[in-house]
Amino acid sequence: MKLSRAIFVAPLAAALVVAACASGSAIVIGTKRPPIALEQVKLYLEPPASFEVIGLVTASSDAGWSEQGSVDYAVEELKKQAAALGANGLLLSSAVGSETTMVGKIPVTAKTVQGKAIFVKEQ
Repeated sequence: MKLSRAIFVAPLAAALVVAACASGSAIVIGTKRPPIALEQVKLYLEPPASFEVIGLVTASSDAGWSEQGSVDYAVEELKKQAAALGANGLLLSSAVGSETTMVGKIPVTAKTVQGKAIFVKEQ
């Protein structure tokens, strides 16, 4: 009984460790503003009409079980970085890299994304 429990618990523990693996960084190149709530950061694929760049943000994640899952976690980390700079927008620029590694017998895909933390001016 103890062995079967260990077989179940070990992969679950590994999954929980993997689920917490997202990191990011920011380089301030404009005027930093007071931090805002993460929910206030809007994603942009195309530049809005009027904005200023606050900083460059990068995030990596190996938390997803697929490439899309890893991208989702990395984008969430980008939004956290942007919110900390007071940016109300995040202009996504690229998915930089992808690397798949094995955690036990489970393939885990790490993805790195970049963007610009921007302040979108009201129109």
